Amino acid sequence: MTTHEVLRIERRFRGPDRSANGGYTAGLVGTSLTGTGDSVPQVTLRMPPPLETDLGLSASAHSAFLRTSDDTVVAEAEPVPAGVLDEAAIDPVQYDEARAAEASYRGLTNHPFPGCYACGPDNEHGLRLRPGLLGDGRTACTWTPAPTLADSDGLVPAVQLWAALDCPGGWSIDLEGRPSVLGQMTTCVDARPQIGEPCVIMGRHLGESGRKTFTATTLYDSDGRILARARHTWIAVDPALFN
Repeated sequence: MTTHEVLRIERRFRGPDRSANGGYTAGLVGTSLTGTGDSVPQVTLRMPPPLETDLGLSASAHSAFLRTSDDTVVAEAEPVPAGVLDEAAIDPVQYDEARAAEASYRGLTNHPFPGCYACGPDNEHGLRLRPGLLGDGRTACTWTPAPTLADSDGLVPAVQLWAALDCPGGWSIDLEGRPSVLGQMTTCVDARPQIGEPCVIMGRHLGESGRKTFTATTLYDSDGRILARARHTWIAVDPALFN
């Protein structure tokens, strides 16, 4: 069975100034798949997701599509084998070390998209992540989900985990010299954290090919248990075209 709904992405969920955050958008589409089984959802963004615009989301067990009113595909999801995330389990650091790494977060002073929902210092309604480099290709930051994110069960909604797993991977890239936007994201959510739970998010650079860069992220709870993992493909862009 295919489900259909109309949604609008509010401006607070932006990435670049004129389009939505890639991880949040991917989460809207990826979490709508109705039956992934032993697979995980992989979302491909086909265009900058528009803000404050009616979008149609259709989803079934095998695919999901986010479309504009003229039927242009914004993003699409499909289930893929869970093994594609084998590289996404990144060795963690302790909470205090992740907190210390935030002091080296380059986005505080030279962010290509400072209003980004996940990591933008100028978005007062965002997650305000500060992924700093550790010096070995990894990034680390802390995240304590705010009460405003609470789902009806008191846990963090899965779509917010997709958003949180986005930019800590991106900042393992030299985003100052190589501004990039999310092109594809594959995510597995094993469990959702409690509101107010101190978490650690790790990111890692996996490689590059032309304009594409590949990264991974892992979300850990306060006991060091993996909650969620993701792998990304980023596309190098001219930020002037998005802001």
